[in-house]
Amino acid sequence: MDSLPDAIVQQILSHINNARDVVACNSVSKRWKDSMPYIRSLYFPRNSFDNHAGTDKPDNIVWKMISSIVQLEELVVYCPFSGAGLASWLSLIGPSLRHLELRMDNLIEHPTCYESPSKLSCIGAAKNLESLKLWGVLMTHSPKWDVFQNLWNLEIVGARMEDPALTDAIHACPNLTNLLLLGCEGVRSVSIDLPHLRQCKLDFYGVGNCSLSLISPKIEVLEVQGCSWIRVRETNHLKNLSIANNAGRVYMVDFGKLEALEFLSIRGVQWCWDAIGNMLKWASEVKHLYMKVEFTGDFEALQPFPEIDFVEFFNGHPKLQKFDVHGAMFAALCQKNSLKYVESGFVIPCLEEVVITVRSPLNAEQKMSTLESLLKYGKNLKTLVLKILQMKSSHSSADDFFDEICRFTYMNRKIVRIE
Repeated sequence: MDSLPDAIVQQILSHINNARDVVACNSVSKRWKDSMPYIRSLYFPRNSFDNHAGTDKPDNIVWKMISSIVQLEELVVYCPFSGAGLASWLSLIGPSLRHLELRMDNLIEHPTCYESPSKLSCIGAAKNLESLKLWGVLMTHSPKWDVFQNLWNLEIVGARMEDPALTDAIHACPNLTNLLLLGCEGVRSVSIDLPHLRQCKLDFYGVGNCSLSLISPKIEVLEVQGCSWIRVRETNHLKNLSIANNAGRVYMVDFGKLEALEFLSIRGVQWCWDAIGNMLKWASEVKHLYMKVEFTGDFEALQPFPEIDFVEFFNGHPKLQKFDVHGAMFAALCQKNSLKYVESGFVIPCLEEVVITVRSPLNAEQKMSTLESLLKYGKNLKTLVLKILQMKSSHSSADDFFDEICRFTYMNRKIVRIE
């Protein structure tokens, strides 16, 4: 290193970002110490000050390190800090900062949550941010932000929110292309209008009765968890869509044309049948379909799926390449009339992989007939995976059905396997 020009040394050391490593490098030599102000990124791990015994408070130590850096572009702080400390840091580096990631540690209500200035409002000083990631956020009041014109990425993980606060925070970020809200509690209704948004992942924690309205004409990837009512009308570019509700019911979905959709996943305990039927109808061009919905029914009573015609289903999804189906949907395809009228020349043209989870030995004969039909009409089928969950029936029919499955697997072992 001693033989290298100063510019090369600075370039090498600029890749160091851990605060402890930066302090260690300052002690190596005067040359190294003179190079450290040119680092672009600084990272404080969770345990940065666990064994700190000095007189300086952690907030002041962070301030001193930041103040020695010429142009800091990225700051990641996982260790505890105060709102006053954050305000002092951002007053120094706000104009140059591009990426900010903070572990807020104010998810649980206690007096420090209401300190002034609030941590959330302090972030407004970093007006040129391009990426903002926050962990453990209490957002019951609207943050005092102006507009982050350059912000393209917003990620909030683990939060308690009120609807108006979330709405105001999103309005302050009009040019987002990526939005992630993960493990957010307290949200009842959210309306998102972001013209440049391409990727969106929303995970609302609670009883699963949120409502969502999304207006983003460029959206390509959308994942939603915990909503009962979903409206997304501009979907010309939507390629990947995942809807789940593990705690509540999905009552209504309202989407525009899904002509570009390649992947669809629908999951949950209970969906209204209209919601399932509409999703299957709109997703006629889908290539990969994942279905794990246990029951249907418009009210509290859990109902089984109605019969689904095998031929109509695959004719309605001619581009389907991979089909991952669980219990209820597979049972619906296996009703006695499902294969009663198979038109001459019927084939499943693009299907290459099927994964079926079987939970019950009921209607064993129809289920075996459906499995055989998949092999017969799936001319390009390469893999058929059967996942046999523990049968709840203690009747001998479960053993007989499993024997039939084993026989079927052995006879078609080049394609079929049991997992």
